[in-house]
Amino acid sequence: MLSHVYVGVTDFERAYAFYAPLMASLGLPQKFKDDGRPWAAWMPADAPRPLFIVGAPYAGDASCGNGQMLALQAPSRQAVDAAYAAALAHGGASEGEPGLRPEYHANYYGAYFRDPDGNKLCVVCHAAV
Repeated sequence: MLSHVYVGVTDFERAYAFYAPLMASLGLPQKFKDDGRPWAAWMPADAPRPLFIVGAPYAGDASCGNGQMLALQAPSRQAVDAAYAAALAHGGASEGEPGLRPEYHANYYGAYFRDPDGNKLCVVCHAAV
């Protein structure tokens, strides 16, 4: 369904220091990094898309949206835990610790946090174990 997602950031190096370990914890390889633009992208290990891109906005200033959130799928509950720890260790702020959220469905295991620019992210595993 999605080709790519682009998250605008105010400080690319700070954002990269946050997103690189987060994506590594989820097993998502980096597709490119261009300090001149600046922007960087990650992709699934087994497909060229969708891309998750962070970088300076094309025009104007980056700002996070109220009510907007990006959810990244994790391969396991352990990966959710690792991604949450990586996010907090690299400048993220907690919006909800890892755990089951049965109000969504019985196996929904997720964690919520904000990046250094205030963009809200979720990392979730839908598997039963």
